[in-house]
Amino acid sequence: MIYNFENYSLDVDRQELRRAGNLVVIEPQVLDLLQYLIRNRRRIVSKDDLIANVWNGRIVSDSTVTSRITSARQAIGDSGNRQRLIRTVARKGIRFVGEIEENLGLRDAHAVGQVPDKPSIAVLPFQNMSGDPAQEYFGDGITEDITTALSRLRWFFVIARNSSFAYKGKVIDVRAIARELGVRYVLEGSVRKGGGRVRITAQLIDATFGNQIWAQRYDRELADIFALQDEIAANVVATIEPQLYAAEDYRAKQKPPESLDAWDCVARGLSLILKMTKNDNAAAQELLKKAITIDPSYAQAYSLLAFSLSLANSWGWQPSQSVLGPAWDAAQRAIQLDADNPWAHLALGHVHRQRLELQDAVAEFQNAIALNPNFAFAHTHLGLALCFLGRSEQGSVELDTAERLSPRDFQASLNNIGRAIACFIDKRYRDGIDFARKAVRQSPDTAGAHHLVVVNSALAGEVAEAKAALRALKRLEPALSLGTLDVAVYARDGDRRRYREAFRVAGLK
Repeated sequence: MIYNFENYSLDVDRQELRRAGNLVVIEPQVLDLLQYLIRNRRRIVSKDDLIANVWNGRIVSDSTVTSRITSARQAIGDSGNRQRLIRTVARKGIRFVGEIEENLGLRDAHAVGQVPDKPSIAVLPFQNMSGDPAQEYFGDGITEDITTALSRLRWFFVIARNSSFAYKGKVIDVRAIARELGVRYVLEGSVRKGGGRVRITAQLIDATFGNQIWAQRYDRELADIFALQDEIAANVVATIEPQLYAAEDYRAKQKPPESLDAWDCVARGLSLILKMTKNDNAAAQELLKKAITIDPSYAQAYSLLAFSLSLANSWGWQPSQSVLGPAWDAAQRAIQLDADNPWAHLALGHVHRQRLELQDAVAEFQNAIALNPNFAFAHTHLGLALCFLGRSEQGSVELDTAERLSPRDFQASLNNIGRAIACFIDKRYRDGIDFARKAVRQSPDTAGAHHLVVVNSALAGEVAEAKAALRALKRLEPALSLGTLDVAVYARDGDRRRYREAFRVAGLK
């Protein structure tokens, strides 16, 4: 039911009040009161009626009731003096006296934003909790930085800054904002400065269900305030990107397989790729091929298909001759369709790596980072490529950057594998054992982690541990032998010899 009066409309189903099609900010209880008055407009409503129906019989003061009536009047451009729409009848109660037109279902086509097919988000202005209006700029700056950074995620629809800032200083349910702007997700937060420190909180909300997906608090010293803004914005964006993918994956899981659209297939596909198992990766490829069939111009689907195929080769799940050609074609097609897509460059870089073109791989990973400096996954793969080239110090910097950007990301084990490789390159084998063990704990079924336990243990003289690690690895790679051991990704002859020698010491035949 929609009640229309003057240039206002009250949508009962959506629990929204609009003026000339624009959403009016109104507290839920005030909206309930207004709705009750309109429904009972043919009679005078007493205070007891309001308490029984709006407050559900709870004991409230006269001042509270009066305050809510005043707020209802203000929401519809009325006042206690004018009483144009809500009239007080002395010693009896109040009554809604405006003329109402009831509409059983038709809505203004522009009243509610249309949610786009791809995931969508609005970044609301971060609230200034410092009590000092002069500090507003800091929260506004962080909001703008996050909005700009999210806009670099080309798979995501981000509401422009001006539209989001229209809600600054207003108390309104995020679900109503999401309906108004036509988005699935809302990011909101607050800033509190004092005593040379700043505390920033942020939370990501699925506006469809009103539930919190992710929340984080950042406590920092105030030094270079603009550098701090950049750091927080980068951290927030890098951290919530995998949370958004996970949320979209959950959404896609709720649909029957036959009803998945191209984006659903991509979201499910990426989720499966990141599980880093042979069967999940194969299932991801089928979903991504389906996405391409649905939409042959979908660059992200080609990007992820290329990455999945190349990944399967790097872990030994599919041989080079069967996957590197299709992976190369898919990556090239992704670049043709969208040369500014960071995932396309990441995928092409990974294919270059598997083709042992490490310098080209480094260049593509750097291209991905140039397009999205907060792309933690690209920093990880750049770090790995640099380590394979023997440039372990530079590689470690990239791995540290990836972890700083996204400390609880799906790639945590991969970062530790990278550090174990760097330790192997630098002959810091005991440190390498620690990083490799950590990677195994984080991802027990990832063969690469076990490889690095074997290598670093054997070269550190911990032969018993190396043999135990080899037994664990053989459960994942039963056909592994000295003849099948692939060391070609290491660019330097000495690194390749040491790697093979470590497996010989561990007992591999």
